[in-house]
Amino acid sequence: MAGTQALMGTVTVHGFSPSGNCHKVRLLLEQLGRPYRWVETRSDIGATHTPEFLALNPNAKVPVLVREDGAVLTESNAMLCWLADGTPFLPSDAWERAQALRWMFFEQYSHEPYVAVARFICGWTPIDSPRRAELPRLRERAHDALRVMERHLAEHGWFTGAQYGVADIALFAYTAVADEGGVALEDYPMVRGWLNRVRATDGFVALPENDAEVRERLAATS
Repeated sequence: MAGTQALMGTVTVHGFSPSGNCHKVRLLLEQLGRPYRWVETRSDIGATHTPEFLALNPNAKVPVLVREDGAVLTESNAMLCWLADGTPFLPSDAWERAQALRWMFFEQYSHEPYVAVARFICGWTPIDSPRRAELPRLRERAHDALRVMERHLAEHGWFTGAQYGVADIALFAYTAVADEGGVALEDYPMVRGWLNRVRATDGFVALPENDAEVRERLAATS
C-alpha cells in the first residue's frame, strides 16, 4: 500500500511509546512498510526538555520526525499527512481530503484534549495530584466527542472517507485506550465496532502495555 513517500529514505522518530500521538506515527509507518528508526524519548521524565531535544522542537513535545536530510517535522497529524501523501491512506481528491482533515482537526481540538488528558492524569500523575479534580469535566467533554463519532459511524464505516486512512489512525490512538482515563465505551457500539475494524487492518500494531507503575495508578483511579 506504500506510495511515493515510502520510496524515500528512512526517517527517525523521537517518540514516547505509551503516547497515543506518537503511536499514530508508528502505526502508519508500520502499515506503509516504511523503514524508520525509533528513538525512545521519555517525556514523562523530562527528556523533551534537554537542549538537544529543544533544538529539534522548541515546543518540547513528542513526536518529532527527522528526515535523512535533517529536515524536522513536528505535530503528529502533520506527520500522518506527509507520510501518507500519494498513498491510499490519504484521499487524492481535494474535497475528500478536506473531509479527512476535518476529522483530524476534530481529534486535536475536541477529542485529544479530553480523552488523552484524562488518561494522562490517571496514569502519569501522582494519586494525590490536584489535577485529578479536572477528571469529571474532562470525562464529560470526552463523552461529547464520542457521541459525535458514534453518530458519524452510524452512517459511515470510516472517518477518512470510503476507506481506512489517516483520520482513522488519528482518532483510533486515544479512543482505543479511553477507558484508561475513566471514559467507558459501553454506550458506543458503533465506535467499538470501528475500533475492531481498525485492529483488523493489515500491519496493525497496538499500543504497548503500560508499565507496572502506570498500571498501579490506573487501578487506583476512580
